[in-house]
Amino acid sequence: MSGTDKDLQCRELIAKAVCGKGHKFSQTTHTILPSHTPSTILGCWVANNSFQAEKVGDAIEITGTYDVNLWYSFKDNTQTEVKKETVSYSELVPLSFFDSHCRGDLEIIAHAVEQPKCVKAEISGGGTVTVRVEKEFAVEVIGETKVCVVVCAGGCDDKDYDGGFDETSDEFDEFESTDLFDELD
Repeated sequence: MSGTDKDLQCRELIAKAVCGKGHKFSQTTHTILPSHTPSTILGCWVANNSFQAEKVGDAIEITGTYDVNLWYSFKDNTQTEVKKETVSYSELVPLSFFDSHCRGDLEIIAHAVEQPKCVKAEISGGGTVTVRVEKEFAVEVIGETKVCVVVCAGGCDDKDYDGGFDETSDEFDEFESTDLFDELD
């Protein structure tokens, strides 16, 4: 490397970065009251999941709705009907890490890793049906953060510089930034 250490400078860059992540799997049981007393459950499915997310304290709150569609028979299995019920839900997703030094407007990104789905529907007392639904969400918090970098006084065109970085190498392809936070704990 040409020059001496005094030729090196540190600079702070402001960059958008993932400064928080979280993940949650949950199961919820709903009670549905069909129009007729069911004889048999023929099927149950969840559709039209829609949600939004916002930061609440040290977690992300996901609020949304979905439709539970219950297909059942009644009158000793001689007739069938589909009962549709829209259900509201709220999930608090804890952040596994959060950099409190993030600044600016935080952007919350949430996606359903596993869309809500019915895993069990059974007839319970009083002509009601209990439906168990499971879902899974992952969230990210994006904000501005400072990154400190070392710069050479000679700039990037310095022909004598040999930083040992090969741009064609796949050495950093599997880099996961969350590993850095694990090392800090």
